[in-house]
Amino acid sequence: MAADGADLGGEARLIDAMAAPQSRILDAGCGPGRTSAVLYERGHHVVGVDVDPVLIEAARADHPGPRWIVGDLAHLDLAAVGEPDPFDAAVMAGNVMVYVAPGTEIQVLSRVRAHLKPDGFLVVGFHTERFDVDQFDGHVPAAGFILEHRFSTWDLRPWTSSADFCVSVLRNPRGVDHV
Repeated sequence: MAADGADLGGEARLIDAMAAPQSRILDAGCGPGRTSAVLYERGHHVVGVDVDPVLIEAARADHPGPRWIVGDLAHLDLAAVGEPDPFDAAVMAGNVMVYVAPGTEIQVLSRVRAHLKPDGFLVVGFHTERFDVDQFDGHVPAAGFILEHRFSTWDLRPWTSSADFCVSVLRNPRGVDHV
């Protein structure tokens, strides 16, 4: 894809621009680690989590530096595996919401939120033909997040209801402690 000119670092650039230097960032549903690797190269402390051990092994082989953890986002408990500190930010790129087990979407968002600092943020991207935006919008407050911004691309093009992609910035409200 890179050889064809695809922008493989766009998600990471957006998160990097939003986060303070040297932030703790959770890549929830990291796959083979493409986004985590770019964030790590930009000086962030990054933990990538994916349920697929094959993808985590690929991330470890291709991108040393970030911490790679095999884990189910619906039952995420990073303190149990040596990552007790809350994160400044989290990202769910690559259609993660499409791939979580049906019916666990609120639980997944809630578990990610539980690992964020108060006022931390999560950025979620997905194709709108693969996951319903209105359904997602119902999950956001149910998981305790506030929808802060919405765009149609990772390079912040304006949102329209006819967009084929959705990038949502969710905020963990102040005063909500790390769980």
